[in-house]
Amino acid sequence: MPERKRVAVLADSDTRWKWGALTARRLVPDHELTGYLLRGRATPTARQLGEVGVRADRLAEVTCAEFLAEIERERYDVVVLALVGGAVQAVLHGARALWPAPARRPVFVTGYVGVVYEKLADGLLLRHGADLVLANSRHDAERFRAVYEGVGADAGAVTETALPFLGGAPYEPAGSRAHTVVFAVQPSVPDSRADRAYLLERAVGHARKHPDREVLIKLRSKPGEHTTHLEEQPYQRLAEKVPGGLPANCRLVYGNMGEVLDGTDLLVTVSSTAALESLHRSIPTAILTDLGIREALGNHHFLGSGCLASWDQLDSGLLPEGDPVWLAAQGVRPAGLPGPAATPGPAATPGPADPPVPQALPGAAAGGDAYAVARAKVAGLLAATRLPSPAPYYTLTTAPGYLPGILARHRLAPDGRPLPGAARPEAGESRLRRRLRAHLREAARGAYRHGVQRVAPVIRRLGEL
Repeated sequence: MPERKRVAVLADSDTRWKWGALTARRLVPDHELTGYLLRGRATPTARQLGEVGVRADRLAEVTCAEFLAEIERERYDVVVLALVGGAVQAVLHGARALWPAPARRPVFVTGYVGVVYEKLADGLLLRHGADLVLANSRHDAERFRAVYEGVGADAGAVTETALPFLGGAPYEPAGSRAHTVVFAVQPSVPDSRADRAYLLERAVGHARKHPDREVLIKLRSKPGEHTTHLEEQPYQRLAEKVPGGLPANCRLVYGNMGEVLDGTDLLVTVSSTAALESLHRSIPTAILTDLGIREALGNHHFLGSGCLASWDQLDSGLLPEGDPVWLAAQGVRPAGLPGPAATPGPAATPGPADPPVPQALPGAAAGGDAYAVARAKVAGLLAATRLPSPAPYYTLTTAPGYLPGILARHRLAPDGRPLPGAARPEAGESRLRRRLRAHLREAARGAYRHGVQRVAPVIRRLGEL
């Protein structure tokens, strides 16, 4: 029996942990997974991790400097960086400092958790230097290569795959059961209180106009929790102020999106990646145009999808269907369409709380398996005796006024080495001291979240007087 590969995933939020862990399964099907959560404002809670439903053999919370010490000591085969661009860049420069010359080092993989509709050049250049930069579709792969080639950087790391969590049973019409409409909200889109209240009122209005339907407001987090993006105006608090309250056939729900989609007849959102999950299962999907089609909302990404619609149109009975050509370019193959079978290789045995891994993904990769090319690249890199030092595009020569600030935010020096005291050894600490420090961190994190969701909006309104 070949030895199982050791894989580490570093994530900074619940959704990125889900993407990173499922991506690891796709790239290295038979592996031992160690999870690391990057300490910060969006570090997921135990409830959020449980809702995501993807487990690791071991899970720890670390700083960037502590993670670098871990990967130097533990000698992982593959490291998946499921992080914002700046954090990816910090880890890559830290890795460059650890392995300044060709050496036996981990294969570094990074990418995006969903729809890429803003900060394309900035985010991509901050990810440059990884061995693989995964693109979730042919459309994204072409854009990614254009950015790298446009600055004269090597684009060979860009690899077309697909979102690893696309899957689930094909849609079956409601029939005799109640028609279910799911409004998938987003933490920061739209960002204003007035716009968020408007969308909530329209969802409630849809429930009142269609008492035979069940309308679910699918929430990302509970008040006090943070996800990938800041949520200053939680829908839970807005719902408390809906005139007359929520009707009996309208309620707020949490839970794994895949499980919610199992009973969905119409998915409504502004620009959530949940739309791609829904379209993959051939569920009618609406991308709202009520607030306009704007880059700031991200719904411009769905131009040509056939899914753009307003609440007025949905109230009148419209059930949008995705355009096949657009879906194919986005790496989405609706369930039920003919296509070659995937051959993802042997799957890791999921834990009892793990969701099933989809066994067929869309994409243009050989044999219909969207991860075949990426998996072959990883296997080739793992077979090499030595790998060259990571070579990010941003250096002290190309970005002397930008890079040092990014590294400093993660307590790294301009050369990528941890600043003094950045990596605190815990070997000599008592259990009580470690527990006390953890409680203090959580208290500080809670105070920060309270400030974002309670204090900041009040100050902003006072400033507008």
